[in-house]
Amino acid sequence: MSTTCAQAIKNWETTSGEVAAEATHVKLYCQIPPILKLDNALNSLVNCERLAISTNAIDRLIPLNGMKSLKVLSLGRNQIKKIEKLDDVADTLEELWMSYNQIGSLDGLQGLNNLQVLYLANNNIKTWGELDKLAGLSGLRDVLFVGNPIYEGLTKEEARIEVLKHLPNVMKIDGDLVKPSERAAAKGGEEEG
Repeated sequence: MSTTCAQAIKNWETTSGEVAAEATHVKLYCQIPPILKLDNALNSLVNCERLAISTNAIDRLIPLNGMKSLKVLSLGRNQIKKIEKLDDVADTLEELWMSYNQIGSLDGLQGLNNLQVLYLANNNIKTWGELDKLAGLSGLRDVLFVGNPIYEGLTKEEARIEVLKHLPNVMKIDGDLVKPSERAAAKGGEEEG
């Protein structure tokens, strides 16, 4: 048993009293039974700026070519293994929440030019080199990577400095603002002090 996106949208319209095609914030999270697959019904959400589909059983993304206004995409607590097919929202997407999935690679994010917030805690990122794939995202300010294999064997402080070595422009790591001392350490300034 599963819920389709079309059914979830209808259910949301019934409980919220809103028309999905006109709504700016659509909540399809925690469906019972869960949504297993994203489908084209999502592309009817033409005014949607915030789409919440977390806590389902979704395993892959689909093109979101109808969602020209999407700014926040919340897909946490699903079974997604790969970030892909976000080209259609590359110019509008500002926040991508995908914690508690099975993501091992940061491919698929490079074209998201307006991305400011990236939450990928508790995934399967195993190498620090994956963070280098985000170097071109000049607006990226707030990241969550805690709970990934890359943090294993490091203190919280060591992990934060390592994140800064790869993403020197971020302002917030794992929920805490970056301190000047951490920035200096990431640049290698601690040896001089």
